[in-house]
Amino acid sequence: MEIKNKHILVVGLGKTGVGLVRFLARRGARVTVTDQADEGMLADSMEALSGFDVCFELGGHRLATFTSADLIVLSPGVPHTIEPLKHAREKKIPVTGEIELAYRFMKTPIIGITGTNGKSTTTLLVGRMLKDAGFDVFVGGNLGTPLIEYADKGDTADFAVVEISSFQLDTITTFRPRVAVLLNITADHLDRYDDFDAYVRSKGRIFENQSPDDVAVFNYLDMAIKALVPAIHSKIRPFNTGAEIEAGAWLTDDGIQFRLTDGREASLGCRNIPLIGVHNRENIAAAALAASAVGAPFSRIQETVHHFQGLSHRMSPVAVINGVQFIDDSKATNVDAVVRALSSFSTQVILIMGGREKGGGYSALKPLFPGRIKHLIVMGEAAESLKTELGTGTPVSHVSSMAEAVQTSLAQASAGDTVLLSPACASFDMYKSYAHRGEDFAMHVREMEMVNYG
Repeated sequence: MEIKNKHILVVGLGKTGVGLVRFLARRGARVTVTDQADEGMLADSMEALSGFDVCFELGGHRLATFTSADLIVLSPGVPHTIEPLKHAREKKIPVTGEIELAYRFMKTPIIGITGTNGKSTTTLLVGRMLKDAGFDVFVGGNLGTPLIEYADKGDTADFAVVEISSFQLDTITTFRPRVAVLLNITADHLDRYDDFDAYVRSKGRIFENQSPDDVAVFNYLDMAIKALVPAIHSKIRPFNTGAEIEAGAWLTDDGIQFRLTDGREASLGCRNIPLIGVHNRENIAAAALAASAVGAPFSRIQETVHHFQGLSHRMSPVAVINGVQFIDDSKATNVDAVVRALSSFSTQVILIMGGREKGGGYSALKPLFPGRIKHLIVMGEAAESLKTELGTGTPVSHVSSMAEAVQTSLAQASAGDTVLLSPACASFDMYKSYAHRGEDFAMHVREMEMVNYG
């Protein structure tokens, strides 16, 4: 891809947008960057680009800038359906995304990981498995460091392990991961897609450009993913399969069993590991299949699993107060993530939910409530919807702050219960991010711990 002296428009000036501008400007492009936010909100990003010859168009998008560009590059959070892009496409102006652009300038084999839930945990786990096996590994993408920053700095690792969102897959054309992992697909981001089928098609694009020499790892029991399998051209390595599979993995009572391509079997014991829950055993199975596909030995994979601590704000223990365990699962921003979290507990749960709705409703949670949810605490923009859909037959408290949520949860709990923050919603009504929300929860829990234990 030739970019020198081209007029390139970068849409979105978040962390990835800054990386895109730097990458393009260093290679001689004439860069304009546009964002709906104004200069005051983007001061840090503008400061990070001081010294670069770039034109800023902030506080809105100018149609003429879109229709006069040689190339438009989207940051991951920008919908590929916004009106100025429609006009640009009508004029045959190419539109791409950060993942696709980075890939065009890379030689490092990519292990790409997507799915509605578990992406970040699995990405970090694969990266750790490969590092423990002695490989030089870049870990990033939608998690942490954008791939464009890695491409900009020299592209020297043995493997790039990359978390990829559906939004990033929407703009690929040639992107081809050596190993593609699709963990699961459940209703999410329906505020951005026409319907669930459109979201499924977006996720399935991770396999689109693979060749027979590549590897596809996917959840065999996920019906939405099963519909995509006939179009896969690479070597398939499913998990959640059953012992009859030729090559893949299945869960056992206390671990995971693998059948390798040469017919050998291997097992991973999962008793007393830091990652809790059946959903995390699925993540471990997928990660092990991906890591072993590029040469990580099972002995190293097993060792990694037994020491891997997991992701912050994903089923993270915070404290035990008067025999009540407090768990931060703030990263559970959709219904399926909450289903997976609740399925991990045999205790009575006081569940804290709420935030900004993402579409799709909460009905999938109702079968899990009887006998499991002792009290539901709702907050944020989604509070009334949650109360309406899930409050029948379950005591509900509507609170206005995280401090009130924590106080209420402890008042409703008894020794042996679990208080779980698992919101099923985005955080942006009250917080900057899911991490900010989880930190607020943990802070108030620890304050309550100090009150109770002095």
